[in-house]
Amino acid sequence: MAIIRERRLLQQAVGICAILPVATGLYGVLFGHALTGDAVSVSADSHFRFLSGLLLAIGLIFWSTIPAIETKTGRFRLLTLLVVLGGLGRLVGLLLTGLPSLFMLGGLLMELVVTPVLCLWQTRIANAYAEIKEPTA
Repeated sequence: MAIIRERRLLQQAVGICAILPVATGLYGVLFGHALTGDAVSVSADSHFRFLSGLLLAIGLIFWSTIPAIETKTGRFRLLTLLVVLGGLGRLVGLLLTGLPSLFMLGGLLMELVVTPVLCLWQTRIANAYAEIKEPTA
């Protein structure tokens, strides 16, 4: 069936896309602000590591949706909301302080475009699987 193939593609896309928050989150937790190359205060470094831990968690939780992705709509939507709100915060920063690095612009693209598209795709798959389980008369 085509929906089974599409489900597998979604699982693969989520698996690949979640590599970014897992890797950057883990790097940020372990190495702090070294990711940006900027010198910051100890408090700013602590805050950066905390936010990196959240980013790591978001990526890991996205990975947790993969095995039964068609049943994880609520979790997927909550994660998407968190990511989009973070992206909106990044967008405000861009408007107030100027263009960040290309790396940060890539994050913005992931947060405000890729993640919502994946969420819509997950909803489509979930709805298709719900129809297979309970066909309409």
